[in-house]
Amino acid sequence: MTRPVVLLAEELSPATVDVLGTGVDIRHVDGTDRPALLEAVAEADALLVRSATSVDAEVFAAAKKLSVVARAGVGLDNVDVPAATAHGTMVINAPTSNIVSAAELAVTLILASLRNVARADASVKDGRWERKQLSGVELLDKTVGVVGFGRIGQLVAERLRPFGVHLLAYDPYVNHTRAAELGARVVELDELMREADVITVHMPKTPETTGLIGAEQFALAKPGLHIVNAARGGLIDEDALYEALVSGRIAGAGLDVYTSEPPASSPSAAKLLELENVTLTPHLGASTAEAQEKAGIAVARSVRLALAGELVPDAVNVAGGAIDDQVRPGIALADRLGQIFTALSDSGPELVEIVVRGEIASKDVTAIKLSALRGIFRSIVTDQVSYVNAPVLAQDRGIRVDLVTEEASETFRNVVQVRGTLRDGQIISVSGTLSGVSQVHKLVELGGHALDTPLSDHLLVIRYEDRPGLVGRYGQLLGEAGVNIAGMQVSREGGSGSEALVVLNLDEAVPAGLAESIGREIGAVSCRAVDVSY
Repeated sequence: MTRPVVLLAEELSPATVDVLGTGVDIRHVDGTDRPALLEAVAEADALLVRSATSVDAEVFAAAKKLSVVARAGVGLDNVDVPAATAHGTMVINAPTSNIVSAAELAVTLILASLRNVARADASVKDGRWERKQLSGVELLDKTVGVVGFGRIGQLVAERLRPFGVHLLAYDPYVNHTRAAELGARVVELDELMREADVITVHMPKTPETTGLIGAEQFALAKPGLHIVNAARGGLIDEDALYEALVSGRIAGAGLDVYTSEPPASSPSAAKLLELENVTLTPHLGASTAEAQEKAGIAVARSVRLALAGELVPDAVNVAGGAIDDQVRPGIALADRLGQIFTALSDSGPELVEIVVRGEIASKDVTAIKLSALRGIFRSIVTDQVSYVNAPVLAQDRGIRVDLVTEEASETFRNVVQVRGTLRDGQIISVSGTLSGVSQVHKLVELGGHALDTPLSDHLLVIRYEDRPGLVGRYGQLLGEAGVNIAGMQVSREGGSGSEALVVLNLDEAVPAGLAESIGREIGAVSCRAVDVSY
Protein backbone atom coordinates (compact mmCIF):
# COMPACT_ATOMS: atom_id res chain seq x y z
CA MET A 1 0.00 0.00 0.00
CA THR A 2 1.34 3.43 -0.99
CA ARG A 3 2.05 5.65 1.99
CA PRO A 4 0.62 9.18 1.92
CA VAL A 5 3.18 11.89 1.15
CA VAL A 6 3.62 14.54 3.86
CA LEU A 7 5.57 17.55 2.59
CA LEU A 8 7.41 19.70 5.15
CA ALA A 9 7.98 23.14 3.64
CA GLU A 10 9.72 24.60 6.70
CA GLU A 11 11.82 23.32 9.56
CA LEU A 12 9.84 21.48 12.22
CA SER A 13 11.04 19.87 15.41
CA PRO A 14 12.12 16.21 15.60
CA ALA A 15 9.21 15.62 18.00
CA THR A 16 6.79 16.83 15.30
CA VAL A 17 8.26 14.42 12.76
CA ASP A 18 8.05 11.60 15.30
CA VAL A 19 4.33 12.26 15.84
CA LEU A 20 3.71 11.97 12.08
CA GLY A 21 4.90 8.37 12.42
CA THR A 22 6.31 5.81 10.05
CA GLY A 23 3.09 5.31 8.09
CA VAL A 24 3.76 8.36 5.92
CA ASP A 25 6.39 9.30 3.34
CA ILE A 26 7.99 12.48 4.71
CA ARG A 27 9.57 14.79 2.15
CA HIS A 28 11.19 18.21 2.50
CA VAL A 29 11.17 21.35 0.36
CA ASP A 30 12.13 24.98 0.89
CA GLY A 31 8.72 26.66 0.92
CA THR A 32 10.22 30.00 -0.07
CA ASP A 33 11.60 28.44 -3.28
CA ARG A 34 8.44 28.83 -5.37
CA PRO A 35 9.28 26.54 -8.32
CA ALA A 36 10.48 23.80 -5.97
CA LEU A 37 7.34 24.09 -3.84
CA LEU A 38 5.00 23.89 -6.83
CA GLU A 39 6.81 20.83 -8.15
CA ALA A 40 6.90 19.02 -4.80
CA VAL A 41 3.29 19.74 -3.79
CA ALA A 42 2.00 17.95 -6.88
CA GLU A 43 2.60 14.62 -5.13
CA ALA A 44 1.73 15.69 -1.59
CA ASP A 45 -1.25 14.48 0.41
CA ALA A 46 -0.43 16.86 3.27
CA LEU A 47 1.58 20.08 3.48
CA LEU A 48 3.03 21.44 6.73
CA VAL A 49 4.20 25.06 6.95
CA ARG A 50 4.99 27.75 9.47
CA SER A 51 4.76 31.42 8.43
CA ALA A 52 7.28 31.80 5.59
CA THR A 53 5.53 29.65 2.98
CA SER A 54 2.71 31.23 0.97
CA VAL A 55 0.00 28.64 0.31
CA ASP A 56 -2.22 30.33 -2.26
CA ALA A 57 -4.45 29.43 -5.21
CA GLU A 58 -1.40 28.69 -7.37
CA VAL A 59 -0.24 26.07 -4.88
CA PHE A 60 -3.67 24.43 -4.76
CA ALA A 61 -3.82 24.39 -8.57
CA ALA A 62 -0.50 22.52 -8.62
CA ALA A 63 -1.59 20.09 -5.88
CA LYS A 64 -3.22 17.05 -7.45
CA LYS A 65 -4.24 15.25 -4.27
CA LEU A 66 -3.60 17.62 -1.38
CA SER A 67 -6.12 16.85 1.35
CA VAL A 68 -4.73 18.89 4.24
CA VAL A 69 -2.59 21.98 4.84
CA ALA A 70 -1.34 22.44 8.39
CA ARG A 71 0.06 25.69 9.75
CA ALA A 72 2.23 25.01 12.79
CA GLY A 73 1.05 28.11 14.58
CA VAL A 74 -2.03 30.23 15.19
CA GLY A 75 -2.28 32.79 12.38
CA LEU A 76 -3.30 31.84 8.83
CA ASP A 77 -2.24 34.97 6.95
CA ASN A 78 -0.06 32.87 4.63
CA VAL A 79 -2.78 30.32 3.75
CA ASP A 80 -5.58 31.14 1.30
CA VAL A 81 -8.42 29.46 3.17
CA PRO A 82 -11.16 30.15 0.53
CA ALA A 83 -8.94 28.64 -2.19
CA ALA A 84 -8.30 25.63 0.05
CA THR A 85 -12.01 25.17 0.63
CA ALA A 86 -12.80 25.33 -3.09
CA HIS A 87 -10.09 22.73 -3.68
CA GLY A 88 -11.52 20.46 -0.97
CA THR A 89 -8.43 20.83 1.21
CA MET A 90 -8.71 20.92 4.99
CA VAL A 91 -6.80 23.75 6.68
CA ILE A 92 -5.49 23.12 10.18
CA ASN A 93 -3.73 25.33 12.68
CA ALA A 94 -2.73 25.07 16.32
CA PRO A 95 -5.01 27.61 18.01
CA THR A 96 -3.92 26.95 21.59
CA SER A 97 -0.22 26.30 21.07
CA ASN A 98 1.01 29.81 21.93
CA ILE A 99 -1.59 31.07 24.38
CA VAL A 100 0.67 30.77 27.42
CA SER A 101 3.59 32.39 25.60
CA ALA A 102 1.37 35.25 24.36
CA ALA A 103 -0.06 35.82 27.84
CA GLU A 104 3.38 35.89 29.42
CA LEU A 105 4.65 38.38 26.85
CA ALA A 106 1.69 40.69 27.53
CA VAL A 107 2.53 40.67 31.25
CA THR A 108 6.19 41.28 30.36
CA LEU A 109 5.30 44.31 28.25
CA ILE A 110 3.09 45.72 31.02
CA LEU A 111 5.93 45.54 33.54
CA ALA A 112 8.50 46.78 31.03
CA SER A 113 6.35 49.80 30.17
CA LEU A 114 5.61 50.66 33.81
CA ARG A 115 9.28 50.41 34.81
CA ASN A 116 10.91 51.82 31.64
CA VAL A 117 12.92 48.62 31.21
CA ALA A 118 13.83 49.12 27.54
CA ARG A 119 14.94 52.73 28.03
CA ALA A 120 16.91 51.78 31.14
CA ASP A 121 18.66 48.96 29.32
CA ALA A 122 19.66 51.26 26.45
CA SER A 123 20.77 53.95 28.89
CA VAL A 124 23.10 51.70 30.88
CA LYS A 125 24.57 50.17 27.73
CA ASP A 126 25.23 53.70 26.47
CA GLY A 127 27.24 54.49 29.63
CA ARG A 128 24.55 56.60 31.31
CA TRP A 129 23.10 56.24 34.81
CA GLU A 130 19.62 57.83 34.69
CA ARG A 131 17.92 56.59 37.85
CA LYS A 132 15.83 59.70 38.44
CA GLN A 133 14.76 60.14 34.85
CA LEU A 134 13.66 56.50 34.54
CA SER A 135 11.62 56.22 37.71
CA GLY A 136 8.55 54.04 37.14
CA VAL A 137 5.29 53.09 38.88
CA GLU A 138 4.17 49.97 40.73
CA LEU A 139 1.51 47.58 39.46
CA LEU A 140 0.10 47.07 42.96
CA ASP A 141 -3.45 48.49 43.37
CA LYS A 142 -3.60 49.59 39.75
CA THR A 143 -6.73 49.00 37.66
CA VAL A 144 -5.97 46.77 34.68
CA GLY A 145 -8.43 46.60 31.79
CA VAL A 146 -8.37 43.42 29.70
CA VAL A 147 -9.88 44.09 26.27
CA GLY A 148 -10.89 40.67 24.98
CA PHE A 149 -11.55 38.10 27.66
CA GLY A 150 -11.04 34.90 25.72
CA ARG A 151 -8.46 32.24 26.47
CA ILE A 152 -5.42 34.54 26.35
CA GLY A 153 -7.15 37.41 28.12
CA GLN A 154 -8.15 35.08 30.93
CA LEU A 155 -4.60 33.73 31.22
CA VAL A 156 -3.32 37.30 31.52
CA ALA A 157 -5.92 38.01 34.22
CA GLU A 158 -4.86 34.89 36.14
CA ARG A 159 -1.21 35.99 36.04
CA LEU A 160 -1.95 39.58 37.06
CA ARG A 161 -4.12 38.80 40.11
CA PRO A 162 -1.14 37.99 42.38
CA PHE A 163 0.18 41.51 41.70
CA GLY A 164 -2.76 42.89 43.66
CA VAL A 165 -4.53 44.61 40.76
CA HIS A 166 -8.18 45.47 40.16
CA LEU A 167 -9.38 43.78 36.97
CA LEU A 168 -11.86 45.08 34.41
CA ALA A 169 -12.92 43.04 31.37
CA TYR A 170 -14.47 44.13 28.09
CA ASP A 171 -15.69 41.51 25.63
CA PRO A 172 -19.10 41.40 23.86
CA TYR A 173 -19.10 37.61 24.27
CA VAL A 174 -17.60 37.40 27.75
CA ASN A 175 -18.76 34.70 30.13
CA HIS A 176 -19.71 36.78 33.18
CA THR A 177 -19.40 33.83 35.54
CA ARG A 178 -15.89 33.05 34.36
CA ALA A 179 -14.91 36.72 34.61
CA ALA A 180 -16.19 36.86 38.18
CA GLU A 181 -14.22 33.71 39.07
CA LEU A 182 -11.06 35.53 37.97
CA GLY A 183 -11.96 38.62 39.96
CA ALA A 184 -12.80 40.73 36.89
CA ARG A 185 -15.70 43.16 36.60
CA VAL A 186 -17.30 43.24 33.14
CA VAL A 187 -17.75 46.77 31.76
CA GLU A 188 -18.28 48.56 28.46
CA LEU A 189 -15.21 49.76 26.56
CA ASP A 190 -15.71 53.46 27.38
CA GLU A 191 -15.87 52.73 31.11
CA LEU A 192 -12.76 50.59 30.87
CA MET A 193 -10.91 53.40 29.06
CA ARG A 194 -11.87 55.91 31.78
CA GLU A 195 -10.97 53.74 34.79
CA ALA A 196 -7.91 51.73 33.70
CA ASP A 197 -4.32 52.52 34.63
CA VAL A 198 -3.14 49.71 32.35
CA ILE A 199 -4.88 48.22 29.30
CA THR A 200 -3.90 44.99 27.58
CA VAL A 201 -5.59 44.04 24.30
CA HIS A 202 -6.45 40.44 23.37
CA MET A 203 -9.11 40.66 20.66
CA PRO A 204 -9.09 38.82 17.31
CA LYS A 205 -8.69 41.12 14.33
CA THR A 206 -11.95 41.49 12.41
CA PRO A 207 -13.54 44.38 10.47
CA GLU A 208 -15.40 45.23 13.68
CA THR A 209 -12.32 45.26 15.93
CA THR A 210 -9.87 46.99 13.57
CA GLY A 211 -9.17 50.42 15.07
CA LEU A 212 -11.17 49.46 18.16
CA ILE A 213 -9.09 51.82 20.29
CA GLY A 214 -8.62 55.17 18.57
CA ALA A 215 -8.68 58.90 19.22
CA GLU A 216 -12.16 58.82 20.73
CA GLN A 217 -11.13 56.17 23.27
CA PHE A 218 -7.80 57.83 24.11
CA ALA A 219 -9.69 61.05 24.87
CA LEU A 220 -11.31 59.20 27.78
CA ALA A 221 -8.06 57.83 29.23
CA LYS A 222 -6.13 58.77 32.35
CA PRO A 223 -2.85 60.63 31.70
CA GLY A 224 -0.96 57.82 33.44
CA LEU A 225 -2.36 55.07 31.19
CA HIS A 226 -0.03 52.40 29.79
CA ILE A 227 -1.47 50.33 26.93
CA VAL A 228 -0.17 47.00 25.59
CA ASN A 229 -1.00 45.11 22.40
CA ALA A 230 0.44 41.61 21.98
CA ALA A 231 -2.55 40.31 20.01
CA ARG A 232 -3.01 41.63 16.45
CA GLY A 233 -1.71 44.72 14.68
CA GLY A 234 -4.39 47.28 13.87
CA LEU A 235 -6.56 46.80 16.95
CA ILE A 236 -5.09 50.07 18.20
CA ASP A 237 -5.14 52.97 15.73
CA GLU A 238 -1.41 53.70 15.41
CA ASP A 239 -1.87 57.34 14.38
CA ALA A 240 -4.15 57.96 17.36
CA LEU A 241 -1.72 56.13 19.66
CA TYR A 242 1.17 58.31 18.44
CA GLU A 243 -0.78 61.50 19.08
CA ALA A 244 -1.83 60.30 22.55
CA LEU A 245 1.79 59.50 23.46
CA VAL A 246 3.45 62.68 22.14
CA SER A 247 0.75 64.93 23.61
CA GLY A 248 1.02 63.32 27.05
CA ARG A 249 -2.60 62.12 26.88
CA ILE A 250 -1.26 58.72 27.98
CA ALA A 251 2.02 57.70 29.60
CA GLY A 252 3.33 54.73 27.64
CA ALA A 253 2.75 51.73 25.41
CA GLY A 254 4.13 48.27 24.76
CA LEU A 255 3.64 46.75 21.32
CA ASP A 256 4.51 43.37 19.88
CA VAL A 257 2.32 43.64 16.76
CA TYR A 258 1.81 46.30 14.10
CA THR A 259 -0.49 47.15 11.21
CA SER A 260 2.42 46.42 8.89
CA GLU A 261 5.42 44.35 9.92
CA PRO A 262 8.17 45.28 10.40
CA PRO A 263 6.82 48.63 11.63
CA ALA A 264 9.41 50.64 9.68
CA SER A 265 7.50 49.69 6.50
CA SER A 266 4.38 51.59 7.62
CA PRO A 267 4.29 55.41 7.99
CA SER A 268 1.90 55.22 10.97
CA ALA A 269 3.91 52.54 12.79
CA ALA A 270 7.30 54.00 11.86
CA LYS A 271 6.52 57.18 13.83
CA LEU A 272 6.29 55.08 16.99
CA LEU A 273 9.94 54.07 16.59
CA GLU A 274 10.94 57.64 17.42
CA LEU A 275 9.29 57.66 20.86
CA GLU A 276 11.06 56.85 24.11
CA ASN A 277 7.88 55.97 26.01
CA VAL A 278 7.10 53.00 23.75
CA THR A 279 8.49 49.49 24.31
CA LEU A 280 8.61 47.52 21.07
CA THR A 281 9.22 43.83 20.34
CA PRO A 282 9.27 42.08 16.93
CA HIS A 283 6.09 39.95 17.11
CA LEU A 284 7.49 37.57 19.74
CA GLY A 285 4.16 36.33 21.09
CA ALA A 286 4.61 32.77 19.86
CA SER A 287 8.41 32.84 19.79
CA THR A 288 9.24 30.45 22.58
CA ALA A 289 10.69 26.99 22.25
CA GLU A 290 7.67 25.57 24.07
CA ALA A 291 5.09 27.26 21.82
CA GLN A 292 6.86 26.17 18.64
CA GLU A 293 7.06 22.60 19.91
CA LYS A 294 3.39 22.54 20.95
CA ALA A 295 2.31 23.93 17.58
CA GLY A 296 4.25 21.33 15.58
CA ILE A 297 3.07 18.40 17.68
CA ALA A 298 -0.56 19.60 17.63
CA VAL A 299 -0.76 19.93 13.85
CA ALA A 300 1.11 16.64 13.32
CA ARG A 301 -1.58 14.86 15.34
CA SER A 302 -4.29 16.63 13.35
CA VAL A 303 -2.63 15.68 10.05
CA ARG A 304 -2.68 12.04 11.07
CA LEU A 305 -6.41 12.29 11.79
CA ALA A 306 -7.06 14.02 8.46
CA LEU A 307 -5.09 11.45 6.45
CA ALA A 308 -7.07 8.69 8.20
CA GLY A 309 -10.31 10.29 6.94
CA GLU A 310 -11.30 11.62 10.34
CA LEU A 311 -12.78 15.02 11.07
CA VAL A 312 -10.32 17.27 12.84
CA PRO A 313 -11.42 19.59 15.67
CA ASP A 314 -8.78 22.20 14.76
CA ALA A 315 -9.79 22.40 11.07
CA VAL A 316 -10.65 26.03 10.39
CA ASN A 317 -12.74 25.48 7.26
CA VAL A 318 -14.91 22.59 8.46
CA ALA A 319 -18.06 23.28 10.45
CA GLY A 320 -18.28 21.61 13.81
CA GLY A 321 -15.69 21.13 16.49
CA ALA A 322 -14.63 18.48 18.95
CA ILE A 323 -16.44 15.23 18.15
CA ASP A 324 -18.13 13.42 21.02
CA ASP A 325 -16.92 9.86 21.54
CA GLN A 326 -20.50 8.59 21.15
CA VAL A 327 -20.87 10.41 17.82
CA ARG A 328 -17.54 9.40 16.28
CA PRO A 329 -18.48 5.78 15.29
CA GLY A 330 -21.42 7.11 13.25
CA ILE A 331 -19.21 9.17 10.92
CA ALA A 332 -18.14 6.25 8.72
CA LEU A 333 -21.68 4.85 8.75
CA ALA A 334 -23.10 8.16 7.49
CA ASP A 335 -20.58 8.27 4.64
CA ARG A 336 -21.57 4.77 3.50
CA LEU A 337 -25.29 5.58 3.72
CA GLY A 338 -24.65 8.63 1.53
CA GLN A 339 -22.98 6.42 -1.06
CA ILE A 340 -26.00 4.08 -1.08
CA PHE A 341 -28.35 7.06 -1.45
CA THR A 342 -26.53 8.18 -4.60
CA ALA A 343 -26.30 4.66 -6.04
CA LEU A 344 -30.08 4.25 -5.78
CA SER A 345 -30.89 7.70 -7.23
CA ASP A 346 -31.87 8.20 -10.86
CA SER A 347 -31.36 11.97 -10.76
CA GLY A 348 -29.82 14.63 -8.58
CA PRO A 349 -31.47 15.60 -5.29
CA GLU A 350 -33.27 18.86 -4.59
CA LEU A 351 -33.47 18.23 -0.85
CA VAL A 352 -31.33 16.06 1.39
CA GLU A 353 -32.13 15.43 5.03
CA ILE A 354 -29.69 13.77 7.38
CA VAL A 355 -31.75 12.47 10.28
CA VAL A 356 -30.12 11.36 13.53
CA ARG A 357 -32.31 9.56 16.06
CA GLY A 358 -31.51 8.22 19.51
CA GLU A 359 -29.10 9.03 22.32
CA ILE A 360 -26.53 10.81 20.15
CA ALA A 361 -29.18 13.22 18.83
CA SER A 362 -28.59 15.35 21.94
CA LYS A 363 -24.91 15.76 20.93
CA ASP A 364 -23.33 17.93 18.25
CA VAL A 365 -23.80 15.68 15.20
CA THR A 366 -22.56 18.14 12.57
CA ALA A 367 -19.80 15.68 11.72
CA ILE A 368 -22.40 13.08 10.72
CA LYS A 369 -24.07 15.53 8.34
CA LEU A 370 -20.74 16.40 6.71
CA SER A 371 -19.83 12.74 6.36
CA ALA A 372 -23.16 11.88 4.73
CA LEU A 373 -22.70 14.70 2.21
CA ARG A 374 -19.20 13.48 1.46
CA GLY A 375 -20.63 10.03 0.72
CA ILE A 376 -23.36 11.44 -1.51
CA PHE A 377 -20.90 13.29 -3.74
CA ARG A 378 -18.17 10.65 -3.94
CA SER A 379 -19.37 9.27 -7.28
CA ILE A 380 -21.12 12.39 -8.57
CA VAL A 381 -18.14 14.69 -9.09
CA THR A 382 -14.72 14.03 -10.52
CA ASP A 383 -12.99 16.41 -8.12
CA GLN A 384 -11.71 15.41 -4.72
CA VAL A 385 -14.58 15.32 -2.22
CA SER A 386 -13.88 16.07 1.41
CA TYR A 387 -15.62 17.24 4.55
CA VAL A 388 -14.49 20.71 3.52
CA ASN A 389 -16.04 21.11 0.08
CA ALA A 390 -19.02 18.74 0.32
CA PRO A 391 -21.30 21.53 1.65
CA VAL A 392 -19.97 23.84 -1.09
CA LEU A 393 -20.76 21.21 -3.74
CA ALA A 394 -24.32 20.97 -2.43
CA GLN A 395 -24.74 24.75 -2.40
CA ASP A 396 -23.35 25.12 -5.92
CA ARG A 397 -25.93 22.58 -7.16
CA GLY A 398 -28.85 24.24 -5.42
CA ILE A 399 -29.34 21.31 -3.05
CA ARG A 400 -30.95 22.18 0.26
CA VAL A 401 -29.40 20.23 3.12
CA ASP A 402 -31.11 19.87 6.50
CA LEU A 403 -29.92 18.19 9.67
CA VAL A 404 -32.77 16.72 11.73
CA THR A 405 -32.28 15.35 15.24
CA GLU A 406 -34.81 13.31 17.19
CA GLU A 407 -33.89 11.93 20.60
CA ALA A 408 -36.57 9.22 20.40
CA SER A 409 -35.65 5.99 18.57
CA GLU A 410 -38.18 3.17 18.85
CA THR A 411 -36.21 0.17 17.62
CA PHE A 412 -32.48 0.89 17.87
CA ARG A 413 -30.30 2.83 20.29
CA ASN A 414 -29.16 5.18 17.51
CA VAL A 415 -30.14 5.45 13.85
CA VAL A 416 -28.72 7.58 11.03
CA GLN A 417 -30.94 8.13 8.00
CA VAL A 418 -30.18 9.82 4.68
CA ARG A 419 -33.33 10.72 2.82
CA GLY A 420 -34.07 13.09 0.01
CA THR A 421 -36.32 14.24 -2.79
CA LEU A 422 -34.85 13.94 -6.28
CA ARG A 423 -35.47 16.36 -9.13
CA ASP A 424 -37.72 13.77 -10.83
CA GLY A 425 -39.91 13.59 -7.71
CA GLN A 426 -38.53 10.24 -6.50
CA ILE A 427 -37.98 9.90 -2.75
CA ILE A 428 -34.95 7.91 -1.56
CA SER A 429 -34.25 6.90 2.00
CA VAL A 430 -31.66 4.65 3.62
CA SER A 431 -31.05 4.10 7.33
CA GLY A 432 -28.33 2.38 9.31
CA THR A 433 -27.22 1.69 12.84
CA LEU A 434 -24.21 0.42 14.72
CA SER A 435 -24.53 -2.98 16.35
CA GLY A 436 -22.74 -4.60 19.27
CA VAL A 437 -19.43 -3.95 20.95
CA SER A 438 -17.65 -3.94 17.58
CA GLN A 439 -20.04 -1.28 16.23
CA VAL A 440 -20.86 -3.29 13.10
CA HIS A 441 -22.58 -1.28 10.36
CA LYS A 442 -26.13 -2.52 9.67
CA LEU A 443 -28.84 -1.47 7.24
CA VAL A 444 -32.16 -1.08 9.02
CA GLU A 445 -34.29 0.62 6.36
CA LEU A 446 -34.23 1.18 2.65
CA GLY A 447 -36.97 2.87 0.67
CA GLY A 448 -39.43 2.45 3.52
CA HIS A 449 -38.72 -1.28 3.88
CA ALA A 450 -37.61 -2.44 7.32
CA LEU A 451 -34.33 -4.39 7.31
CA ASP A 452 -31.80 -5.78 9.76
CA THR A 453 -28.78 -6.83 7.71
CA PRO A 454 -25.02 -6.22 7.80
CA LEU A 455 -23.76 -3.47 5.53
CA SER A 456 -20.97 -5.03 3.48
CA ASP A 457 -18.79 -3.37 0.85
CA HIS A 458 -20.68 -4.97 -2.04
CA LEU A 459 -24.46 -5.04 -2.25
CA LEU A 460 -27.10 -5.90 -4.81
CA VAL A 461 -30.42 -4.17 -4.15
CA ILE A 462 -33.41 -5.58 -6.04
CA ARG A 463 -37.05 -4.44 -6.06
CA TYR A 464 -39.64 -6.65 -7.72
CA GLU A 465 -43.16 -8.03 -7.45
CA ASP A 466 -42.73 -11.06 -5.19
CA ARG A 467 -43.52 -14.44 -6.73
CA PRO A 468 -42.09 -17.96 -6.41
CA GLY A 469 -38.80 -18.99 -8.01
CA LEU A 470 -37.12 -15.62 -8.32
CA VAL A 471 -34.62 -16.09 -5.50
CA GLY A 472 -33.27 -19.23 -7.14
CA ARG A 473 -33.10 -17.52 -10.51
CA TYR A 474 -31.00 -14.52 -9.51
CA GLY A 475 -28.93 -16.73 -7.22
CA GLN A 476 -28.15 -18.91 -10.21
CA LEU A 477 -27.23 -15.93 -12.38
CA LEU A 478 -24.83 -14.61 -9.76
CA GLY A 479 -23.30 -18.06 -9.32
CA GLU A 480 -22.73 -18.41 -13.05
CA ALA A 481 -20.92 -15.04 -12.95
CA GLY A 482 -18.69 -16.25 -10.08
CA VAL A 483 -20.21 -13.87 -7.51
CA ASN A 484 -20.75 -15.42 -4.07
CA ILE A 485 -23.70 -14.42 -1.88
CA ALA A 486 -22.55 -13.87 1.71
CA GLY A 487 -26.00 -13.05 3.07
CA MET A 488 -29.41 -11.80 2.07
CA GLN A 489 -32.61 -10.36 3.45
CA VAL A 490 -36.04 -10.08 1.84
CA SER A 491 -38.51 -7.45 3.00
CA ARG A 492 -41.98 -7.07 1.56
CA GLU A 493 -44.93 -4.85 2.33
CA GLY A 494 -47.64 -7.52 2.21
CA GLY A 495 -48.28 -11.09 1.09
CA SER A 496 -47.41 -12.83 -2.14
CA GLY A 497 -47.59 -10.48 -5.09
CA SER A 498 -46.64 -7.39 -3.14
CA GLU A 499 -43.41 -5.49 -3.72
CA ALA A 500 -40.34 -7.14 -2.29
CA LEU A 501 -37.02 -5.51 -1.54
CA VAL A 502 -33.99 -7.78 -1.47
CA VAL A 503 -30.57 -6.79 -0.20
CA LEU A 504 -27.78 -9.23 -1.03
CA ASN A 505 -24.41 -8.97 0.71
CA LEU A 506 -21.80 -10.15 -1.78
CA ASP A 507 -18.15 -11.10 -1.62
CA GLU A 508 -17.37 -9.42 -4.93
CA ALA A 509 -18.54 -6.36 -6.82
CA VAL A 510 -21.27 -6.89 -9.41
CA PRO A 511 -20.64 -5.28 -12.80
CA ALA A 512 -23.38 -2.84 -13.79
CA GLY A 513 -24.12 -4.91 -16.90
CA LEU A 514 -24.75 -8.03 -14.82
CA ALA A 515 -27.11 -6.15 -12.50
CA GLU A 516 -29.07 -4.89 -15.49
CA SER A 517 -29.35 -8.37 -17.03
CA ILE A 518 -30.54 -9.86 -13.72
CA GLY A 519 -33.17 -7.14 -13.50
CA ARG A 520 -34.43 -7.89 -17.01
CA GLU A 521 -34.41 -11.63 -16.41
CA ILE A 522 -36.68 -11.47 -13.35
CA GLY A 523 -38.74 -8.45 -14.42
CA ALA A 524 -37.51 -6.34 -11.54
CA VAL A 525 -38.62 -2.78 -10.92
CA SER A 526 -34.95 -2.02 -10.27
CA CYS A 527 -31.72 -3.94 -9.72
CA ARG A 528 -28.76 -1.89 -8.55
CA ALA A 529 -25.20 -2.88 -7.72
CA VAL A 530 -23.96 -0.78 -4.81
CA ASP A 531 -20.33 -0.61 -3.74
CA VAL A 532 -19.54 1.29 -0.58
CA SER A 533 -16.27 2.03 1.17
CA TYR A 534 -14.78 4.32 3.79
